[in-house]
Amino acid sequence: MAPRKLYGMPLSPNVVRVATVLNEKGLDFEIVPVDLRTGAHKQPEFIALNVRPPSFPLVLIFLAANGFNFSYYKRRRACDFCCPLICGLLPCRSQPFGQIPALEDGDDVLYESRAINRYIASKYKSEGTALLPEAASAKLEVWLEVESHHFYPNVSPLVFQLLIRPMMGGAPDPVVVDKHAHQLAKVLDVYEDHLAKNKYLAGDEFSLADANHMSYLFCLTKTPKAGLVDDRPHVKAWWEDIAARPAFKKTVAAIPLPPPPSA
Repeated sequence: MAPRKLYGMPLSPNVVRVATVLNEKGLDFEIVPVDLRTGAHKQPEFIALNVRPPSFPLVLIFLAANGFNFSYYKRRRACDFCCPLICGLLPCRSQPFGQIPALEDGDDVLYESRAINRYIASKYKSEGTALLPEAASAKLEVWLEVESHHFYPNVSPLVFQLLIRPMMGGAPDPVVVDKHAHQLAKVLDVYEDHLAKNKYLAGDEFSLADANHMSYLFCLTKTPKAGLVDDRPHVKAWWEDIAARPAFKKTVAAIPLPPPPSA
């Protein structure tokens, strides 16, 4: 079988999310960079995958470098940038959302990082770390939903404002930061209560629910809002536990992360 290929920008938290699960499973793969700035998205071999690049951080960096005026969008949520900007400026293929990552695994080509991770965890159930514990299936499903509906919508704008905008030479929008920091604090209060009674989100075993949080938690802890994690002892202990996993260390070591923000 051809080697697995993970397409995307290595700095994307969504690419990191998938790479983490691939490493937990002990699966060989290569990251194939998809760089808008070099026109990689127009190459026939990528177009043949029927996906479109890239994630909103790299789109915005490209647009900023080319003089795009962001003033109209500055009050909108980070996730609002992706579809209107990409869909308006990039050629359309069958991936309707214009996002990375994409995974090529033999004859299977998938997009959407959470769907990819579910596919990996199911297809390679007997390999590496068991990420779908049957004994905790109900809790697992709950916390997979909590991540996508409560954690991600608030952590993603914070990562954009506090990491991506400074990379673009811009300043964080304090209104957006305060709003989502306040909302994420309330979400993490729920985590704190839950983790006071459970070692991991789905119970006593590390699972896909934990893995799906890791890339954005990592980014959050590199921002001035790291206290959202550090000030909650059970959340902090959980994060330190999962961040110390060999698979995640391997993932992070392979990715050229931006330098931490100055104090």
